[in-house]
Amino acid sequence: MVKADISGKRGIVTGAASGIGKAVASKLAEAGAEVVITDINEEQGIKTADELRKKHKIGEKGITFIKTDVSMKSEVNEMIKQVKEKYGKVDFLVNNAGILIPRLLVDPAGKEEITEEIFDKMTAINQKGAFLCAQAAAREMIKDGIKGVIINVTSESGLEGSAGQSIYASTKAALYSFTRSWAKELGKYGIRVAGVAPGILEATALRSPEYERALAYTRGITVEKLRQSYEEVSIPLGRAGTLEEVANVVIFLISELASYITGTVINISGGKSRA
Repeated sequence: MVKADISGKRGIVTGAASGIGKAVASKLAEAGAEVVITDINEEQGIKTADELRKKHKIGEKGITFIKTDVSMKSEVNEMIKQVKEKYGKVDFLVNNAGILIPRLLVDPAGKEEITEEIFDKMTAINQKGAFLCAQAAAREMIKDGIKGVIINVTSESGLEGSAGQSIYASTKAALYSFTRSWAKELGKYGIRVAGVAPGILEATALRSPEYERALAYTRGITVEKLRQSYEEVSIPLGRAGTLEEVANVVIFLISELASYITGTVINISGGKSRA
């Protein structure tokens, strides 16, 4: 069986204190890479780094945590600087950091409507953050002659849209365009850019009680009905996906097994449709 071997690769996973990012970082370490995980949540980030080092029996250099607000250029640049000083190069970047705040475009009741503050916050982290990290990482890859890989974690909602989540969906749609555009710009340097678009997955940190309350409100249903709806969606494989299944695709895309794949986004949704 051919396996994705990325031994000796060194890179970054943003928003990796929990959820998809944590699963990706764990799978990267398992495949032989040295990984820097970043997150704005310092306490959870340190805890995750310790947990993954113990799990994979690796040293401090195998998994390192750097607190980073991806929406701040100064913090992103400082993070990249620290990565270069410690590891000497950046082979890959996984743009995973993101937030989701359910709100309606118009709420006649005036309770859960999109505000400028919410719009700016989600766009700054989900969209601007991906741009800042990709720009800083790609600059180092080009400077060092590294044929690196940038992976954008988008979402099925980026193409389908999502009631109560229009801002989130729009930021994820931007990542589709970033992926295609950056692949065309960076291909001449041997840098590949690809994306993954998860559908309905097992519960992550994004699916918090507050998130479920707000999303249920925007759709005019109860939280219980919202939870039931995850099971009622038309998914040919008949189940939600796992975080590990998303991580497996990311590892494949970073590895040489995907050496001719760039400018595309792989849907990871079990065949989910709107039907």
